[in-house]
Amino acid sequence: MVSSNALFDNSILGTSVRSQIPENHVLRALELTDFNKGYVECLANLTITGTITGQMFAESFEEMQRAGCYFVIVIENLETKAIVASGTLVVEQKFLRNCGRVGHIEDIVVAKGQQGKRFGFTIIKQLLEIGTAIGCYKSILDCSESNVAFYEKCGLENKGVQMAMYAPDAARK
Repeated sequence: MVSSNALFDNSILGTSVRSQIPENHVLRALELTDFNKGYVECLANLTITGTITGQMFAESFEEMQRAGCYFVIVIENLETKAIVASGTLVVEQKFLRNCGRVGHIEDIVVAKGQQGKRFGFTIIKQLLEIGTAIGCYKSILDCSESNVAFYEKCGLENKGVQMAMYAPDAARK
């Protein structure tokens, strides 16, 4: 059962990956209260977040929770009560591969000053484990050329090229 505060049930998280987290840190599902623990500020280390209010965060959180296909994980520093890393797995139901599922890894971020602690590696490994546990036949991600070597160390293979088209007002969002 999922508590209303957690995005998904933490029991899906593998213990082998969680055991690699340093003391005074915890890897867990995103919680509604993480808005007040710097989750959005952590995401801002990755890209534009815009001005997100607590209400906006809660509405998006509840929508993701209802959908049941979003697995956002965080690493929290228990001493500072701050979110220091995060990543997302979005599960897509397909008609291909006998109506299989594909995991899309998104928004991998480690807060400034927290790099070098293997948080990014741990987040990726945990998201891959979740994908396998819920029956994804593959998990994929897009990244810049400069990050390819990192993701290869995480066990992923370079399989192609990403294409994108942004909405005309996307820079303002």
